[in-house]
Amino acid sequence: MHTKKTSLVDQLRGATKLAIDATRNVTEIVEKMHHTIGGGPEVLGKPLEKVTRLFSAPTYATIRGVTKLVGAGLDLALQQLEPLLERAGSERGLVLAALNGVMGDYLEETGNPLAIQMQLRVAAAAVTSPFPAGTRLLVLVHGSSMEDLQWLRKGHDHGPALAKALGFVPVYLRYNSGLHVSENGRRFSALLEAWASEVDEVVLLAHSMGGLVSRAACHTAEEAGHGWRKKLTTLITLGTPHHGAPLERGGNWVDVLLGVSRYSAPLAKLGQLRSAGVTDLRYGNVLDAHWEGRDRFARGGDPRGELSLPAGVGCYAIAASLGGGRGDGLVPVDSALGVHAERSLGFPEAHRWTVSPASHLDLLDHPEVFAKLLEWLTGASVR
Repeated sequence: MHTKKTSLVDQLRGATKLAIDATRNVTEIVEKMHHTIGGGPEVLGKPLEKVTRLFSAPTYATIRGVTKLVGAGLDLALQQLEPLLERAGSERGLVLAALNGVMGDYLEETGNPLAIQMQLRVAAAAVTSPFPAGTRLLVLVHGSSMEDLQWLRKGHDHGPALAKALGFVPVYLRYNSGLHVSENGRRFSALLEAWASEVDEVVLLAHSMGGLVSRAACHTAEEAGHGWRKKLTTLITLGTPHHGAPLERGGNWVDVLLGVSRYSAPLAKLGQLRSAGVTDLRYGNVLDAHWEGRDRFARGGDPRGELSLPAGVGCYAIAASLGGGRGDGLVPVDSALGVHAERSLGFPEAHRWTVSPASHLDLLDHPEVFAKLLEWLTGASVR
């Protein structure tokens, strides 16, 4: 899919807008705390609140005014420096991916040019025409706060290595990981439908959140009758939080604890900067029904119903453990293998495997992981 290239200047303008928005939000939080604390005891009807508002209003109005002027000044400066700023460093993509992971939904909602647009890429080039007939596609789907170029780690990339061994054409998905998993799944399915109509076979290899996005895409394709779904033969997930990640559940508890007191409640807004994509990782949300109509920052149990793995597809899961079955530092072993007391996904035992000792990112370049991928994709043991 062809997308307009976003210049570094556009991205810096987006960063400026984001900084201005953040300043306004923090100003609002501080002002609320000032009114709450200065207003006096709530049991007495907060007798000093009107006085506090009256005397503090000029100060906060000045802050907002200066913020607006600074934003306009920075934008003008960027226009003047545009010829010098078009030279982009290689680190820009990593920073953008991380920023989109944390608040990508907000970036898209506000029309910020920093928001990543979904695309498929073959090597470093965006796909601009359908894939050749007869092609066997290996589609690699990255994780949260990452980008497609990060499949290359320590000189190894599963894509070209598997292509050389098994004849696949490696294709990389790049997406805004701050959006809801279900929304990315819809867009991913539509993208594959548009560009993979003539291929013979599709294999999905997904890391971390990418596994949830891939499952969401399969569900969308089944509901919409997309043709690529019939060509999907294999889905392999690496360290995917199929049943959630404790770190996000911990972040949710921070929100709850901050909201207990009326004095600290305004600070909870800071914790709610976490994107929809991040909060989907709390329990491994895949469908719209897993989050629609719910306050994603509110305390509550696992909202998911049953969702099986795609039928007629060889589904495999690899987990990493730092040792002692503790998980990979981000995702517990059972979650990565789809094991759950009530909602186990049912990966066959022979299709579940754990590498140890290894971290979450080690799944991208660990030689034993690559050997297991070869074994599963060829159907024969590689020694």
